[in-house]
Amino acid sequence: MRTAPGYRGFALPDLLVAASAIALLAAFVVVPMARAAKASRLARCLDNLRKVNKAVVDFATDHRQTLPGEVAGMPGELQWWYKEQVKGYAGMKGNSSTNDALFACPEDRGYTDPRPFHDSERFDYGSYVFNGVQLTGAPNIAGMEVSAIRQPARTLQTMEWTAHGPLSWHRSRTGPRNAPFYRDAESVVGFVDGHVALVPIYFDGHTPAYLRDPIAGYAYRYSGN
Repeated sequence: MRTAPGYRGFALPDLLVAASAIALLAAFVVVPMARAAKASRLARCLDNLRKVNKAVVDFATDHRQTLPGEVAGMPGELQWWYKEQVKGYAGMKGNSSTNDALFACPEDRGYTDPRPFHDSERFDYGSYVFNGVQLTGAPNIAGMEVSAIRQPARTLQTMEWTAHGPLSWHRSRTGPRNAPFYRDAESVVGFVDGHVALVPIYFDGHTPAYLRDPIAGYAYRYSGN
């Protein structure tokens, strides 16, 4: 078949130039969209934890300024199951489930289980833990009176589980992997005074972050006294 007079088909160099232009244009569009989506997920995580943190504050207000502590019949660890004590103060009723969007961080990727914490009954369907780890020597604020906490603006009250590692769901240096722990991994955390922030978490190279207070220069502490 003969080509019409005056018509010249695309040569390979022309196709390569066109493909490069399309790829460049896509980069200008797709990359900002991906960044915006990630920023939106971080904002949602911050907002969710702000409300969860407030629910803990409201619980304490109704219980003689006492923070959640161990209760008889609790089916799991206080750090997760505090949720059953405070969720009513966040307007939630009924049994906990995967529908509890307020307690779910959209970036939650779990840890040892192949699914997010907020999809698991074992973790009471939540991404956020309370500063109430019940291990010998672990600093925590379980059952403390708020007035006894010396630095409420620096003392952790609630946080993403990653602050225990530490790891980061938002600015991960390990990609989608949950190892190894590393110093200054950033987690969304809530403080006893009510504010929330994305902060770097200290790691000394071998001790999980939740088992000790950080060295000087960090904006948080686990200990209440």
